[in-house]
Amino acid sequence: MLYTVTIGDDHPVQLKKLNDKSIDQLFEAILTLGSVEECYVFFDDLCTVNEIQSLSQRLEVARMLGKGCTYNQIEAETGASTATISRVKRCLNYGNDGYKMTLERLGR
Repeated sequence: MLYTVTIGDDHPVQLKKLNDKSIDQLFEAILTLGSVEECYVFFDDLCTVNEIQSLSQRLEVARMLGKGCTYNQIEAETGASTATISRVKRCLNYGNDGYKMTLERLGR
């Protein structure tokens, strides 16, 4: 499946708020990383351990929701709160398909 992203008037409001040069620079920097090891090095400098864990937890919640897991199963396995699970589910249902796109590319 091909996903296209355009920044313009028809783009969701949340993403429009992020459309600035410093955010572009961050995303471009991430795109330069060539391995998981390089990601560890970069994100260790960029984020706290808790921030990285929160991001990875959300991705795992999205994967589990996509597999049909219940909130109780997800909470037990990931430690995610029901608020986090609900937020991720809302993105899966009404968001920009970013989780879906990424998980498909990862083959999960």
